[in-house]
Amino acid sequence: MSTETTVTREQGAARAQTLPEADRLRLTEAAAAHISALMINEPTALGLRVGVKKSGCSGFAYVMDFAKDIQPEDYAFDCDGLFLICDAESYPILRGSTLDYVVNGLSRLLQFQNPNVVDSCGCGESFTIMETSPAHG
Repeated sequence: MSTETTVTREQGAARAQTLPEADRLRLTEAAAAHISALMINEPTALGLRVGVKKSGCSGFAYVMDFAKDIQPEDYAFDCDGLFLICDAESYPILRGSTLDYVVNGLSRLLQFQNPNVVDSCGCGESFTIMETSPAHG
């Protein structure tokens, strides 16, 4: 990918800083520790890319991967030095969310606490959001 179509973490972070504090994405301490441990094996990762895709019986599903680049429209949320990168299309759906690392018996997973979710399907794989006006920024 050409450097003309990407930006630095600092530029993405400056874009995210323009958002109200309550609308920014956050990590719990448990999630930060888990992601930091995973990133040791991903030396070229700039952070964790989070987003949503249309999926399942309720409408949306979360997607996560290591961010190899940051696009000009992306937000880079600096969570004590660990960056959550979110594209502009996913941001309104994730606005104000906290990513947590949950341990429940033998299950361990990264889980969003998303204030915008109004319903999820029975299988827990997809969710519906409340209708809102377009995000600013």
